[in-house]
Amino acid sequence: MTNPSSHRTLSLDIASETRRIKGFSATRWQIVDLVPGDGGPWVLTLQLYLTERAAYRFNLDADTPRLFVRCGESSGEPRPSAITASQDVAASWLDGEQQVLEVAMPLAIQAWLEAYLARHGEAPDEGRKKKRKGAGRAREHAV
Repeated sequence: MTNPSSHRTLSLDIASETRRIKGFSATRWQIVDLVPGDGGPWVLTLQLYLTERAAYRFNLDADTPRLFVRCGESSGEPRPSAITASQDVAASWLDGEQQVLEVAMPLAIQAWLEAYLARHGEAPDEGRKKKRKGAGRAREHAV
C-alpha cells in the first residue's frame, strides 16, 4: 500500500507539433496540460522514493524544476506510462531507448516535494558515502 504523502495523481495531455527544417519535417511531442487529479486523457501517479531524495533536491534547485514522463518506445505516438521528478530515473529510461517528455514542474508539486524532503530529511551526503566505501576498500587491499 502506498503512503498518501508520497504519491500524487496527475492528469496530462500531449500534442504533436510538426516542424519543417531544411526541407525535412519532424514531429515533436510535448505535454500541453498537467493538472492534479484524474480528469485528463492520461492519468499517472507521481510516486516519491526515499532513495531518490538527492535527485529531487538537484531538480528543485534547478532554474526550472521539471517532471519527466515515460512514453513507451522512442518511435511512434507516445503513450504515457510513468512520471518522475528524478532526472536519474528519466536518464535510465532514455538509456533504455524509451521516449521521455518533460514539462515544468507546477509550483504545487514543488511545494509538496519540498515538504517530502523536509519530512524525510535530505539524502546522505554522497561525498561521505564514497569516502567510507573507499576507506573500506583500502582496508581490504591492506590485508
